[in-house]
Amino acid sequence: MPGMVNEYPVAANAADLAADLVAAAVAAGADAADVLYVRDAATQVSVRLGVLDDVQRSDGEEIGLRLFIGRRSASVSSSDLSKDAMRALVDRAVAMAREAPEDPYAGLAPAELLATGAMPDVDIDDGGAVGPAELKARALEAEDVARSVPGITNSEGGSASGSRATIALATSTGFAREYATTAYGCSASVIAGAGGVMQRDYASHSARHLVDLEAPATIGRRAADRTIARLNPTQLPSGRMPVVFDPRVSAGLLGPLIGAITGAAIARRTSFLLDAMDTQLFAPGIRVVDDPHRVRGLRSRPFDGEGLPTAARDIVHDGRLTGWIADSASARQLGMQPTGHASRGIGGSPGAGTTNLHLAAGTLSVEALIADIVLGVWVIELIGSGVNGLTGDYSRGAAGFAIRNGQLAEPVAEVTIAGNLKTMYRELVPASDLLFRAGTNAPTVRIDGMTVAGA
Repeated sequence: MPGMVNEYPVAANAADLAADLVAAAVAAGADAADVLYVRDAATQVSVRLGVLDDVQRSDGEEIGLRLFIGRRSASVSSSDLSKDAMRALVDRAVAMAREAPEDPYAGLAPAELLATGAMPDVDIDDGGAVGPAELKARALEAEDVARSVPGITNSEGGSASGSRATIALATSTGFAREYATTAYGCSASVIAGAGGVMQRDYASHSARHLVDLEAPATIGRRAADRTIARLNPTQLPSGRMPVVFDPRVSAGLLGPLIGAITGAAIARRTSFLLDAMDTQLFAPGIRVVDDPHRVRGLRSRPFDGEGLPTAARDIVHDGRLTGWIADSASARQLGMQPTGHASRGIGGSPGAGTTNLHLAAGTLSVEALIADIVLGVWVIELIGSGVNGLTGDYSRGAAGFAIRNGQLAEPVAEVTIAGNLKTMYRELVPASDLLFRAGTNAPTVRIDGMTVAGA
């Protein structure tokens, strides 16, 4: 592949290294153990106003050990993988576990549920990387194209990045597997206007394979067009009206949904969807899909954070919530089986989360979706984190464009949109313009009857 160099080699025998540490933990007195190993090498180049601004390079490896003595557990991690450091890591974890409180739900995933056979080929490693010179050229091109557009007055810079990682997981129940990933990105952020009327916006793209990454010129032009379109914003009058979420922000509506259906939230009774299982949460026909096997997906993975197999699943099918997502510990607490959604970092215990999540496209074009809106707001940016996970109350600062008589009109800023997620989900209507550009994706979405606070 042109421009590719062997800068980011895959760690050799990562699964064996993880399995060896598991064996050492068991030999030291642990009743059970698992180990997560991550090696990550990355380069990022930033430019501003046509000049190199920063080059960052990271190349390291970490290993995390979680072990159990009865129902007591401890988690430790280290970036020193020498033999002496690994022995000390095991000794420290054993000592910590013996002093930890008992947790009746703690433990590894059931051995009979672990992934076996061939791993699904999700094609998330293109086998190479880009060097700093090519990354600089991409960042410069993205920024240069953005700055060349009439009306752009300044720049916050352009950037490009490339990385490669190896992930391995081993358990004392016999699981030991690894996989590698690559990731590439490019972005530009520019400013239009001057003084108190300046506006800024950006564009970016990420991909697992370099050949799938958008051209820098495309990214730069989109950043400039977005920025200029936001000049001279006004405020809308306050009232109840339709709110249309651009695909840049519509995927954010799925985050509170997933947070509310994790096993931990249900077990703690801190979810606004406690009584929503198998209920009509959305309108009929709505689907929310989690697909860990999407080829070249940004969050694709062949197994979950506990070694369980992953599979596509409708989180919402025909508008109905199909159930919870749970790691092994929260599944035991709820009296259910783990769902293959365990997610974890180097330290600590797994939680539950989704992979490539998306709201399925609807049947209406964007034009048809907004055609009957006399006055509404098209949201392209959300500000703040005003979502109450216990009640579902939703209130966010927003900016975007007015919708007048079925057409996008003047830019608007300094508005607040509010509602309750249960009502918002019932009113949600997706357009047909779904694109897979991120880990979580959604088409343009319309929600009627939201409260908009403006002038």
